[in-house]
Amino acid sequence: MGAVRQVKVAVLGAGSWGTTVASLAARNVDTVLWARDAAVVEEINDKHQNSRYLAGFALPRRLRATTSLEEAVYNADVLVTGIPSHGMRQVLSDCRDFVRPWIPIISLTKGLEQGTRLRMTQVIDELLPGHPTGLLAGPNLATEIMAGYAAAAVIALPDEQVAASLQTVFASPRFRVYTNTDVVGCELGGALKNVIAIAAGMGTGLGVGDNTRAMVITRGLAELTRLGEALGGDPRTFAGLTGLGDLMATCMSPYSRNRMVGEKLALGMTTEQIVAEMNMVAEGIKTSSVVVELAEELGVPVPICQEVHGVLHLGRSPVQAYRGLRRTAATSEIDGLA
Repeated sequence: MGAVRQVKVAVLGAGSWGTTVASLAARNVDTVLWARDAAVVEEINDKHQNSRYLAGFALPRRLRATTSLEEAVYNADVLVTGIPSHGMRQVLSDCRDFVRPWIPIISLTKGLEQGTRLRMTQVIDELLPGHPTGLLAGPNLATEIMAGYAAAAVIALPDEQVAASLQTVFASPRFRVYTNTDVVGCELGGALKNVIAIAAGMGTGLGVGDNTRAMVITRGLAELTRLGEALGGDPRTFAGLTGLGDLMATCMSPYSRNRMVGEKLALGMTTEQIVAEMNMVAEGIKTSSVVVELAEELGVPVPICQEVHGVLHLGRSPVQAYRGLRRTAATSEIDGLA
């Protein structure tokens, strides 16, 4: 792709994570951020802020924003998609006439598409075939990265040379970017951990204690590793940044949207009430249904995900969910499935 300063990046989606990734890229290359909301675009361009999603943080002055998909995408050498899973297909359909051939397309979305049950890179491949397609993922809480705390992520692409060429686009002294060719494993880790984070949040809201939360997180890792491997991921990936790392951050941080969903469920709120008051998307709500369907088809036990799905969509209470987990029989930790 030539010298890093010559690369042009387009980021679709001006939520907290899309804006953060655009800010990282803008410090290295020419970057434009697409948003639907004209007020958000105006604020980014005029005040160098996105107060709706990242209040209190200054954005790079060289970061530009636009409401025009054509303007954002037409000259891009790298296309980054930060659209929630339920909107990804429509936005990609709207912009595919403007996307230049063969440019890398990188997903930021940690979810699975309902109905098709596709990963986001599969949706991209379906709508925009012929492009190197991958993702950027890891234990990355947007506000901490904007505040300058050290963090790391993985850029996963089948072609390691393309992945390596993109490292310098997003990296900074405080944001380390690793590469991985296991797109399936990296993508599934980011999607499945959101469901476990809701379970962890319910535990926090119920006051179950640190031992119980640690049990849920570690057995949750076992679930996402089993299911991820059954779907084609490398089991080693789930011990890395996009698996264990992302799981820990999402389950433990008070900034985690999915953990917050679990806490509110424990307070007695319904899924509908939580969604109605949220400013951002918690992908674990929709992903839980897809995870349970896939696990049942593949014969993979996912008791924690099943309990979360029951609370989110079947009217069970968080107390019933944790009682349900008590009924799961213990076997060998290494070879057992429960």
